[in-house]
Amino acid sequence: MLKVIIVGCPGAGKSIFARKLNQITNLPLYHLDMLWHKPDRTNISKEKFDEELKEILKKDKWIMDGNYQRTLEMRLKECDTAFLLDYPLEVCLSGAQSRIGKKREDLPWLEEKFDENFKNWILNFEKEKLPQIYDLLDKYKENKNIVIFKSREEADNYIKNIIKE
Repeated sequence: MLKVIIVGCPGAGKSIFARKLNQITNLPLYHLDMLWHKPDRTNISKEKFDEELKEILKKDKWIMDGNYQRTLEMRLKECDTAFLLDYPLEVCLSGAQSRIGKKREDLPWLEEKFDENFKNWILNFEKEKLPQIYDLLDKYKENKNIVIFKSREEADNYIKNIIKE
């Protein structure tokens, strides 16, 4: 496990899982939200994002968390391990809501309210985004280590087992 991507619904805990994995493996960690978002709540261009992402992908080892579906296949081609946090809607909504007002290392600003557009993104994720993620994971399953968690407990147990090894 040298090149890792972590995807899943917003609020699932991708960044938390990424940090835990980083602490165990010491692989460099890249939060795609930090790449895409500027501190003034604007975004870099898609072209600039793609350039920076390609530079990271060239490296020998990394952990990347974030969906960014447009670039998912590009990242899947380069990774050796993909984690999908496929948690129930209530877990993701609760996770997203719980971080409001808290400083995060994976986002360059402080979320002050639960944005309605972001909430709708979460509400529609299972229907609109998840099938595409599963299709891509299925496409690359032969030569990638693909791990799907259905609960935070499964993810936590995975981390505990790595620590034991």
